[in-house]
Parts: sequence; C-alpha cells; structure tokens
Amino acid sequence: METLTPTPRRSLLFHQISVLLLTFSAYAAFHASRKPPSIVKSVLGPESPSSGDGDGGGWPPFSGPHGPHRLGELDLAFLSSYSLGMYLAGHVADRVDLRRFLAVGMLLSGATTAAFGLAFWFNIHRLAFFLAVQMVSGIVQSIGWPCVVAVVGNWFEKSKRGLVMGVWNSNTSVGNILGSVIASSVLEYGWGWSFVLPGLVIAVVGILVWAFLVANPRDLGFDWPAVEIEMADTENEEDHLNGEEEIGLIGSAKVESAEAIGFLEAWRLPGVAPYSFCLFFSKLVAYTFLYWLPFYIRHNAVAGQLLSHKAAGILSIVFDIGGVFGGISAGFISDRIGARAITSVLFLFLSIPTLFFYRTYGSLSMNHNIGLMFLSGYFVNGPYSLITTAVAADLGTQDTIKGNSRALATVTAIIDGTGSVGAALGPLLTGYILTRGWNSVFFMLIVSTSFAIMFLINIAKSEVVSKMSERK
Repeated sequence: METLTPTPRRSLLFHQISVLLLTFSAYAAFHASRKPPSIVKSVLGPESPSSGDGDGGGWPPFSGPHGPHRLGELDLAFLSSYSLGMYLAGHVADRVDLRRFLAVGMLLSGATTAAFGLAFWFNIHRLAFFLAVQMVSGIVQSIGWPCVVAVVGNWFEKSKRGLVMGVWNSNTSVGNILGSVIASSVLEYGWGWSFVLPGLVIAVVGILVWAFLVANPRDLGFDWPAVEIEMADTENEEDHLNGEEEIGLIGSAKVESAEAIGFLEAWRLPGVAPYSFCLFFSKLVAYTFLYWLPFYIRHNAVAGQLLSHKAAGILSIVFDIGGVFGGISAGFISDRIGARAITSVLFLFLSIPTLFFYRTYGSLSMNHNIGLMFLSGYFVNGPYSLITTAVAADLGTQDTIKGNSRALATVTAIIDGTGSVGAALGPLLTGYILTRGWNSVFFMLIVSTSFAIMFLINIAKSEVVSKMSERK
C-alpha cells in the first residue's frame, strides 16, 4: 500500500490552530444569533410581568398579562425544533461534506435570525409568524454543533481533548457575550436591529467556513490519527488487517468502517444514555439562564435600583464569563484526573448552593450580584461544556466502535439533542412558573441539577473504583 509522505509537525500544528479558530468563530456566531430573544424579552413583553397587569407597553402579541407565557412558547418553538433537528443533523453530518453542511447551516441561520427582526419594520404582530420563524431557525441552527465537534474531534487525540475542547468550548459563552453586547447596544434604535446584526455576523462567518475550513486531516494528506485506539489492543488488531503493518487508528482508511453507525446502535453505546439524560437536566438549567437572565435582572432590583434594558443585557454577560472559566476548568481537571463523570458531578453539586445564594443575596449589592452570577455561570456551564465536547467526542470514538470514524457526529447529536429537549423545556416552564415568583423558578433549577447528578452517580462510582484500583 502506498504510504503518504510525512508532513512537518509545524504544518500540522498550523492547521490544527486554523481549525480551532474557524470552528470557534463558527459556533460563537451561532450562539450570538441565539442571544437576541433573551435581550429583547423585556421590550417585547409587559413591563411588570410578575404582577401580570400588562402595563408598560410591549409588542403584541407578547404584551399583556399572557406575555411571559407566549415568550416561553417562543423559546419552546425554537428549542424543540432545534432538539429534533439535532438528531437528524448528526445523522446527516456523518454522511456528507462537513464543511459545506456547516456553512449552509450558518447562512440559513443568518437569514432566519434577520427575518425575525424584520417584523419590527413590517409591523408584524401575528404570533404564528414568530413561531414559524423560530421553528425554522431551530432546525437550521441544529446543524452547527454536530459538525464543529466532529471536525475538532477529527483533529485532536483523546488525551488532550479535555483541556483543548474546554478552552475551545468557550465559544458558546463568547458567542453569548458577543450577542448580548451587539443586541443591547442597538436596542435603543429598535429591537429589530438586535436580530439583523447578529444574523449578518453568522452569515459572514459562514462564508469564511465555506472558503477555508478543512474538516479532516486526511483531506490534506496527513497520515495522523484523528482518534486514538487503546494500544493494548494493537496486536489483536494486526491479526485482522491481512498482514498489513500499519495499525488501525481511526484516521486510517484501512480500518475505517464503510458505513456510518446507526441511530439506535449509537444509543446503546456505553455511557451515551446516562450522559444524554444528565445533559437534559444540565442544559435545562443553562438555557433557562441563557433565555431569561436579562429579564430576571431587569425586573429584580440590585441594591434597591432597577436596571435599564440595556444595562441588564450587558450585566448578564457576567454569567457567560463565568461559563468560560468553568468550561476550561472542567476540561483541565478531567484531563488531569482522567475522570469526566467525577468532574461533572463535582461541578453540578457545587452549583446547587451557588444558585441558592445568587437568588438570596444577589440583590444586596452590585458586587454580590456580579460575584454570585459569575460563580453560577462557572458551576452551571462547567459540566455542560465538558459533556457536549470532550465526553461526546470520547463516547463517539470509544473502543466499542473502534475502526468506525463515522460515529462521532451521530453520538454528539444524540447527547446534545437530548440535552436540547431539556433546553426547550426549561425556558418554557420558566414562563409559566414565573407567575408564582422567582423563588419557584430557582427551586425548579435546583431540582433539575439534582436529577442531573443522579444520572452520573453510577459512572462516577465506577471511576472512583477504577482510580483506587490503579493506586493499589
């Protein structure tokens, strides 16, 4: 068999950095385009949601006493179609050109985001229009995550994924920050601009992805493993390769399965179901903050003063800044101790008192609010970041399916798609529970976090036993 000429390591490093930057920018743009609905909630809805009096204007059909309910239904329309689309997108992504599929998803996402904002100038007040736009937007946005995780998983081996993907996954928080700043800064000129500008951003980045992204190292002739297989199995693998000397790393065409893994088969892989349901509840909490935090800040006084729409939107980025550090820390810790589940459970457990303290003491002063909001983002987004990146990549390339490089996007889509069902449920429940007060909302978030911990307890126990055995 003809062997490829080795490529200089510096060139490999250059392409790895390029891939990280492009995929980072791509998914940051996706999240920036999802942020406007949370920023404009307090403008679209009634000014006094907790009282239900509907005073203070708003934008029909979201003004009036039923405004919070309809805003919650708007989130449901996007996130439910996003979660369903995620399963399909992962299935398709393992079978098509990742670069083109991702770029098309970004261009269509830009169009749907801008379409929502156009309702401001065309004076559209039909709920059906907003729901339809959000449903289509959810479907095309679901293309992003399976594609970017699959691309990064192709370029980085397992032993370095936790830290690399922990840093890289700050794209979600950076995107949220960027989206908050853009949407808030132009809100005074009309809420439509808060959608149109992020829509243009993701479309421009989509063009760059189409032009420059390389989805797989083999496309450039690198004879380099995209995914590691345990070296202990190397000798057994040789017996099945008809005498060929090169060992089957998944990046090698010699051992790659011809067909992508099936959807139900991927569900039965070890660890996929527990992590998926853990992410269901973890993402429920994270996305409740994503869609309702600016609204919460706007209508809860800090040091006795209510903040403006713009100030509330900008202040909410503290949660995302905490998420950046939380994702990096979770990835670093899980790499060092070699235990993803233990790390996730630790972060989830610590998020419970943090959420309680933020609700109880966050209103005392601006310093209290910022500090506790940062810690909330740190502990809430840490496990969410770890599971959707390094864990998904690990499960999609585990020994059970060694030799099949076309499972990564499918497994990623199953995990994040299940999590997205929770993401759809959280903001919807918040819209209804809010009528009972914010204490009830935070109680729901704490209960959800507890369920997330329960799904990982057995895996965490197994990791503890494994670590103790290694020491002995």
